[in-house]
Amino acid sequence: MSCPFHIAFPVRDVDEARAFYGGVLGCPEGRSAATWVDFNLFGHQIVAHLVKGYHGSSAHNAVDGDPVPVPHFGAALSVEQFHALAEQLKAKDVKFVIEPHLRFQGKPGEQWTMFFYDPSGNALEFKAMTNPNNLFAKYVVTE
Repeated sequence: MSCPFHIAFPVRDVDEARAFYGGVLGCPEGRSAATWVDFNLFGHQIVAHLVKGYHGSSAHNAVDGDPVPVPHFGAALSVEQFHALAEQLKAKDVKFVIEPHLRFQGKPGEQWTMFFYDPSGNALEFKAMTNPNNLFAKYVVTE
């Protein structure tokens, strides 16, 4: 059974979040108030909540040679959606923390991945499994 997830996250400015999530990522806007706004992120509900003075910070964890920011959130897309989004982001001059590339080549976890930050410093990852059936495959990664 597939159900949309919901995540609420802090932002430093609601209008800035609107410009990024709505304008740059192309997420349709839903309900809103002066201090929060809902977006549809590929069928999932994300809610940007105003926290004055907020700026996210991340630690990094090595994954297949990349310094992956933690925490992060995003969506698992089809390969076609992934490449279309990557081109959209490049056209809007989004700076990648980890450029779009293929990781875990030849392994059950083979996937396209990219990381970037929103204006409030929240890390986002978008990925696309080369075999969508492996999204939840159980195996131990050894590097």
